Amino acid sequence: MATLVTGGTGFVGANIVRELAACGHDVVSFDIMPDDSLVHAFLGDLRSRVTFVTGDILDTEALETLGRDHSFDKIVHAAVFTVNRTSLETARSKDILDINLSGTGNLLEFARVGGVQRFVYVSSGAAYGLTRDPDQTYNEDDPARPDNLYGITKYASECLARRYGELHGFSTVSLRVSTPYGPMERVTGHRDNMSTPYQWTGQMLRGEPISIDHTDYGRDYTYSLDTASGVAAVTDAPELPHDLYNITNGVPVTGGQIQRTLAGLFPDARLVEPERVSEPPSSLGPTRGPLSGYRLWHDLGWIAGYDLAAGLADYVKWRQENEFLD
Repeated sequence: MATLVTGGTGFVGANIVRELAACGHDVVSFDIMPDDSLVHAFLGDLRSRVTFVTGDILDTEALETLGRDHSFDKIVHAAVFTVNRTSLETARSKDILDINLSGTGNLLEFARVGGVQRFVYVSSGAAYGLTRDPDQTYNEDDPARPDNLYGITKYASECLARRYGELHGFSTVSLRVSTPYGPMERVTGHRDNMSTPYQWTGQMLRGEPISIDHTDYGRDYTYSLDTASGVAAVTDAPELPHDLYNITNGVPVTGGQIQRTLAGLFPDARLVEPERVSEPPSSLGPTRGPLSGYRLWHDLGWIAGYDLAAGLADYVKWRQENEFLD
């Protein structure tokens, strides 16, 4: 039996594929974006444990073929249309609904037909909402109040997964991940607005100046390897006391903290005063407070392994080794 990961060649999905393979899973990655040399290099010696299948989660015939060719006992559904710009939300509203809702429905039915034991839905902290008190820490008992199509579809998919599992007798769990950064983040057809660490590390490696960020808001950025580690811990847990968990390092950081950390690690980083005030990167805009990771620690003993400095250092090393300077 294998573990299916949807979106397995994408940013978070590729990290999940690698972590599950490292934990001993035989993984099948199903993604509309084909695997490439960057994915293979990221997997390294673990490549032999991964089978790549190119396909669309909206294509029910492709899913039927996948089910005939492979047997799965677990599914990690990470395929998603990530949207955090109002202009893109407006332009592609129907696509967001199709991919993030209909796609989830297709995978839940696929799990039912295939007799899957556990369905892990990779959700987002956006389900809590993006414009409330930035000093509040959000735990899984706080109400979901998403205020954009991305967050709404993530929360709705959590509800779909919970009910489908209740009706059809298989374990389902949703994981609200805090803002990820790290290896394999890149522009794709379903992700085109990059995280702030992606932007600034790229500028640094290209020798470009970085405009100093004077804002006082931030996010609980979590290194993508930690995100994947949390997903694997839940996927492999013999029993789950809850069906909803946050995955986070729980520490909010501002743009200024990220920049000062980069400058401390890499003296060649050039921080300059901005010539004009511009719109801040969406991933550092006024937003929610940090997520609480207490439940996942209490139930499964999981904690993040990378603080900001360790995560940024490892991320820059990966970018340098792979000459990924975009």
